[in-house]
Amino acid sequence: MDAEASLFVTGTDTGVGKTLVACALLHRLRASGLRAVGMKPVAAGVEPTPDGRVNPDVVALRRASSWVAPLEQVNPYCFEPPIAPHLAAALAGERIEIGPIRTAFDALRAVADAVVVEGVGGFLVPLNEREDAGDLAAALQLPVVLVVGMRLGCLNHALLTRDAIARRSLRLAGWIANSIDPAMVRFDENLGALRRRIEAPLLGVVPYRLSRDPSSLELALPSAF
Repeated sequence: MDAEASLFVTGTDTGVGKTLVACALLHRLRASGLRAVGMKPVAAGVEPTPDGRVNPDVVALRRASSWVAPLEQVNPYCFEPPIAPHLAAALAGERIEIGPIRTAFDALRAVADAVVVEGVGGFLVPLNEREDAGDLAAALQLPVVLVVGMRLGCLNHALLTRDAIARRSLRLAGWIANSIDPAMVRFDENLGALRRRIEAPLLGVVPYRLSRDPSSLELALPSAF
């Protein structure tokens, strides 16, 4: 399959709703008739599951996919403590390498119409002593969907991330405004400021809710689909 039929989901920070959006995109792709599978190459933080101790984001992505792909392909690197991935890897005596991630991605892409790859943390979170999540997106050469956590400070974070994506010569396929602070002042004005400054299409605005079903989110798919 063409890599352009896949996506890399990044965020302005950790905890801004990347997994929610990635799962919602998987549901939209499946509803359009595509075989879609989620991937989280690097994860930190686990919980008990029937498959052992698995990251909860990975559990959600597998649940939203067209089929349950092998765990080692969906999540090549998983670490116990919920801390920055390069630090978690060092504690485990490992080094995160992009090569094995690319191998796992290629295996999923070979049997899927679309692979939704969820990054870890923000776009420039370190993976090892010299590479970061942006390097991973560049290595996979995927269009990027940016999740903006709508809260005080989001304008700076979103525009810096937009520029970082452009510096890697990657296409920003779209962005999603996710309301994560119910008390955010001047939400509409902040949203408008981002719409005027981010050239990529706004794929959706996710309202604040304590519990959200990704299958119910009304998000548009990027033009590649």
